Formats: sequence, C-alpha cells, structure tokens
Amino acid sequence: MKQFLPGMVKFVTLIFGMWLATLALTTVTKNKFQALEAEKAEMQKVRVVTSDDRARQLRCLTQNIYWEAASEPFEGKVAVAQVTLNRAANGNFPGDICAVVYQKNVIYSKVVCQFSWYCEGTHRVKPIYQPLYRESEEVAKKVLLEGFRLPSLKNAMYYHADYVKPGWGKKPIVKIGHHVFYGS
Repeated sequence: MKQFLPGMVKFVTLIFGMWLATLALTTVTKNKFQALEAEKAEMQKVRVVTSDDRARQLRCLTQNIYWEAASEPFEGKVAVAQVTLNRAANGNFPGDICAVVYQKNVIYSKVVCQFSWYCEGTHRVKPIYQPLYRESEEVAKKVLLEGFRLPSLKNAMYYHADYVKPGWGKKPIVKIGHHVFYGS
C-alpha cells in the first residue's frame, strides 16, 4: 500500500496539472475568439467607402447645394452642404448623404421632404444652369472630399429661407445669404 500511495499522488497531480492546463488554454482561446468577434463587429460598423459610393454621395450633395443654394454666396453653399453632412453624421437622420437629401417624412398624412426641392420635383422640370451647377459641385468637393467647414456651423442641423417663418422656437446660429441656420 505504501508503494501504491506515492504513485497515486503522482497520478492525481498529473491529472490535476492537465486539468489546469486545459482550463487555462480554454480560457485563453475563448478570450481570443471574443476579441476577434469584437474586432470583426467593429470593422463591420466601419463601412468601406468605394469610389462609386463617393461619386454617388458627391452627386447627391451637389444636387442639394444646387437646388437649395445655387444663387447664394460661396459661404451659403458651404453652409447647406455642411448641414447635409451634419445630419448624415448625427444619428437622428439617415447615415448616408443621399438618404439625408432624399429623406421624406409623413406628417399628418402629408409627405414632407427634408429639402423642399425634392418633393416639389424641381429637379425633374427645370433645366440645370451649368455654371451654377459646376460651382455647386466644386463646393461639394471642398466640403465632402477636403473637409472644408465653416466653424460657426459645426452644430447646424436646420435652415430655412429668410422669408419663411417656421415658428420652430429655436435660436438661430447665423444668417448667410437668404438662409437662416439653426443648431440641433
């Protein structure tokens, strides 16, 4: 029996050691898989923007600048573009520039566009005046691709023409050209 006991202790110690090693390896592997899953989920949140995506966004932003502010000064065009991008980044609006531009809401059974030109169908009827369209496109490039911003409008989410009185009860940030801009 005395010979049996030391062998048994060695065996139990060996089994216990193997169990601890297996437990440690399982824990490390599980943690690594969880970290990889978290990284994969994070990467899926960050959408890769292709050149086709960027061209589509640029076209939508250009149209919005043109139809909302073609006759406005440079700063007015930038301001309209900046509001559009602010909305896309805000979380309370669609996360895509084109979706922001073409967003429609139903209020009291009436379809209302975020930007009136889209609901009015102006873009389908009037011919585009090329010099102003090209200028709108240049502004869109500066804002979208080069990150040009007006510091006073970093929180601007809304605007209206100065002849409109929406009664929003919001404090205006700034008036540029014929538009009055508001924060969130």
